[in-house]
Amino acid sequence: MEATFRWLPITAIAPVAWGATYYVTQQFLPADHPMYGAAIRALPAGLLLLLVRRRLPRGSWWWKSAVLGTLNMGAFFALVYLAAQTLPTSVASTIMATSPMVMMLFAWAALSERPRVAHLAGACVGIAGVGLMLLEDMGAAGLTGILASVSAMTMSSLGYVLAKRWSGDVDVFSLTSWQLIAGGAALVPVAVAVEGAPPSLDGPALLGFGYVTVIATALAFAAWFAGLRHLSAGTVGLIGLLNPVTGVLLGTVLAGETLTGRQVFGLVLVFLGILLGQPIAARLTRRPPDRKPADHAPWRVAEKEPPGGEAPRQVAEKGAAGR
Repeated sequence: MEATFRWLPITAIAPVAWGATYYVTQQFLPADHPMYGAAIRALPAGLLLLLVRRRLPRGSWWWKSAVLGTLNMGAFFALVYLAAQTLPTSVASTIMATSPMVMMLFAWAALSERPRVAHLAGACVGIAGVGLMLLEDMGAAGLTGILASVSAMTMSSLGYVLAKRWSGDVDVFSLTSWQLIAGGAALVPVAVAVEGAPPSLDGPALLGFGYVTVIATALAFAAWFAGLRHLSAGTVGLIGLLNPVTGVLLGTVLAGETLTGRQVFGLVLVFLGILLGQPIAARLTRRPPDRKPADHAPWRVAEKEPPGGEAPRQVAEKGAAGR
């Protein structure tokens, strides 16, 4: 149990880092080159982790890396960009918050991890909290953006579960680096075709890319996949709800935004949903097994008759009489 608790804060590094990425992207990165931004984010991070581990894919891991890189990085980044262009951020974030529920369903089908009641309850409470924090106006939500956001959420949820299923014989750094390189490589031709020449980067943009590449991608995804290896998909999915929470809190602290009473209540619900799905909650709410009262009578210790054919109770009575 203690080993399990140790992986909870490690896994939480990922959604917290991803939540901070929203602020860094808006403040420092070029807004008109999202495909190049995604490729610059993924490829250097993958190469950095590859230098750390110095291990190339072998056998089936060539195509597995391509599949996971597309689901978790390449197509995911492209769909998230499309959703950001056609949906309010609040709507897109609320749709992405349903990921824990979808991950549980995929994990049930692919890993035989049956969803626990606490996980399902935590997901429902957490989704409601995200909706209260962010969801205001659905009028600007277009069908294209909704489909893109739902597709991104579904693809990444499936990719995370597949990574958990396939990664038993691969270290986390290699698993993460192969996906990032495959996803980034797939994004480069798309960026060239859609955006033309790469953007010029000033000092703040280089620092911003340094953060999203090293912290929010290399470190965050390594922590995320490490959590998937040691925790259930439901637990990890609920920890992912820290992503929108971080974005809201950073907007309050750094951008001077004001939290409304409804948003505060939403934050409380999100934290409650996360806690409901953690092992400590299951341990506290688990019903202890029924145990029969201990019987300390000395004649109940022996089940067999002693030599001579006398019953245990008769032996005990003789012993008591002789004291």
